[in-house]
Amino acid sequence: MTRMGFFTDTSVCIGCKACEVACKEWNDVPDTGLEFLGTSYDNTGGLGADTWRHVTFLEQTVPTPSQDGVGGVRWLMSSDVCKHCTHAACLDVCPTGALFRTEFDTVVVQQDVCNGCGYCVPACPFGVIDKREVDGRVWKCTLCYDRLKSDMEPACAKACPTRSIDFGPLDELREKAAGRLGVLREAGVAEARLYGADEDDGVGGFGAFFLLLDQPEVYGLPPDPVVTTRDLPRMWRAAAGAALALAGAVAAACAGRR
Repeated sequence: MTRMGFFTDTSVCIGCKACEVACKEWNDVPDTGLEFLGTSYDNTGGLGADTWRHVTFLEQTVPTPSQDGVGGVRWLMSSDVCKHCTHAACLDVCPTGALFRTEFDTVVVQQDVCNGCGYCVPACPFGVIDKREVDGRVWKCTLCYDRLKSDMEPACAKACPTRSIDFGPLDELREKAAGRLGVLREAGVAEARLYGADEDDGVGGFGAFFLLLDQPEVYGLPPDPVVTTRDLPRMWRAAAGAALALAGAVAAACAGRR
């Protein structure tokens, strides 16, 4: 089937958190209460087992010509989510098959299969997947798999009042994102960039990618994400070679003692 995904345009995000609320309501994600961090208006802190959508609030001091170089303030907001990577390390390391790729090319956890081993947690280069303290199993965004099977858009995209979160066929979203980036660049927003739209990056591109107004690090995102299991084939070949060499040495030693 056609690969489906998210395009999150942070330039039109207003930080309303409607996506967070819709995600929790539809997926029955536990309420974590309010965390007043003291550094911003953000009250959820980051993605985790009980926060599948997280709106990042960033307050920046920027020079404004009208103030003769005196710093002004601008807000950067972005609704973060699981990236549904093309090359997903969480899938590579899962020993039970609890993590699987759906017919929509999204990555989902089957809670009735997950044994809570936690191998997928450090494997994710974005720190998205997490274990829930109550039951020890891992949880993350499913891109509303149940809604997709019923030809419905994900709850977060449905609730977004500015269409900052756009859902649809991934190829179409990439074209739309490229056009939007061109509009912003022509308007003088030199810092605007696409993050996760490149299929040649370290994870093969994201199933949920972003248009950012600053460098990824500013949003707490790795600048050059790499699938953490990329060296596994080489490591297994090296281990197999070493095992064969050891077996050969043992066999030779045994033969020499006869």
